[in-house]
Amino acid sequence: MSTATANVVTGLGVVAPNGLGTEEYWAATLAGESGIDVIKRFDPHGYPVTVAGEVLDFDAAAHLPKRLLPQTDRMTQHALVAADWALADAGLRPDATDAFRLGVLTASASGGFEFGQRELEKLWGTGPAKVSAYQSFAWFYAVNTGQISIRNGMKGHSSVFVGEQAGALDAAAHAVRLLGQDTIDAALTGGFEASVCPWGLVAQLPGGLLSEVPEPHRAYLPFDRRACGYVPGEGGAVLVVEKEDTASARGAGRVYGRIAGHASTFDPRPGSGRPPGLARAVRGALDAAGLEPGAIDVVFADAAGVPALDRAEAEALAEVFGPGGVPVTAPKTMTGRLYAGGAALDTATALLSIRDSVVPPTVGTTEPATGPALDLVLGSPREMPVRSALVIARGAGGFNSALVVQRHDA
Repeated sequence: MSTATANVVTGLGVVAPNGLGTEEYWAATLAGESGIDVIKRFDPHGYPVTVAGEVLDFDAAAHLPKRLLPQTDRMTQHALVAADWALADAGLRPDATDAFRLGVLTASASGGFEFGQRELEKLWGTGPAKVSAYQSFAWFYAVNTGQISIRNGMKGHSSVFVGEQAGALDAAAHAVRLLGQDTIDAALTGGFEASVCPWGLVAQLPGGLLSEVPEPHRAYLPFDRRACGYVPGEGGAVLVVEKEDTASARGAGRVYGRIAGHASTFDPRPGSGRPPGLARAVRGALDAAGLEPGAIDVVFADAAGVPALDRAEAEALAEVFGPGGVPVTAPKTMTGRLYAGGAALDTATALLSIRDSVVPPTVGTTEPATGPALDLVLGSPREMPVRSALVIARGAGGFNSALVVQRHDA
């Protein structure tokens, strides 16, 4: 899909295991500070997985009206506060803008798991009379879009994307598509998850992709010969994306960059003998942006941490860019995989890399796996000009998505 319409990203809001707020998260990420640790919110002993990236210092009551707290899962509370931060960062006031020209497009794969667990416990323990009426929507994967739009009076096009890790890239691309169609003037877009709870963890275990290593610093090692799965995490990011002329007319004070190109594909069924669709998605995003592979300065990898998936991603990158042909990083090694929140956070991180001309590191990985060579940014940040960055995301079941972000003046 071409995203050649003139769009700009003017605001960011981040809630992550290693930082609340964009600048706190960015400082921790550049310093290599991980938010991955032994699960604290409940006793994980007795589960095969005991490590996760949790958001522990978030106080919803300090940021949201009291009436919203019993209505919402932690996932939605994260999303609402990040949306507030993104709007403030952009200087965009919905109450001073045509409400029907403002959209909300978010991604979620699992919905409000912890809220659902709590209400199921009430159902089993005390009967249906004690189950909250808010359960009817608090669990729903579309709830973040709804709650953000209601809280901010944003009445334009609103939708939700369900593609697991890939969903947030598809949401951002569709926001830009709507800007180009003159359906809206601005949108909030991003993704969030918060499924680190007993029910949520049990739901993730059957996939067989979670790391069972109990040491936090060794549990998630993408592209490493010791890789044995990924660590689940929670949180995500929100971006304000708007038409360039609209942002200019209202005097937007900051532009992080623009969304230049996007493509998504779906893998063929296993055993079909057909190749995966990731390389095709990457090429499609480059074509939509009008770029050759050599114009990409850095790739923010999907980095599954599963040997077969890591190898497939490395092969796709080598096919498009050549072996070791582009710097590659995976800052999600400091947060865990946030599912729908992961690609949104990677996109925000890529825009910060563009802003500050620095690529954050991949932490933990020290013994590169065999296979196509990757120019991994390891150990410490790499200072370098960043004009164009590629963000890759794959979702369980075969979803592939690739998004190019660029400097505004690129």
